[in-house]
Amino acid sequence: METLIVHPDNKEQLDALKAFMKAFKISFEENKSVYDPEFVAKIQKSRVQVKNGETRTVNISDL
Repeated sequence: METLIVHPDNKEQLDALKAFMKAFKISFEENKSVYDPEFVAKIQKSRVQVKNGETRTVNISDL
């Protein structure tokens, strides 16, 4: 069978999805991140900035 990865936007959606899957006896796993969500958001923002070329280079002698 297939595996689906869903990304609910909020707790309400998450709870609804869990209830739906339980009602239809669909097995699922919960993968809770060990990282702080704020930290993850900062890293994702930084990756977008790098992708968009919003970076700067610092010479070692300037440190």
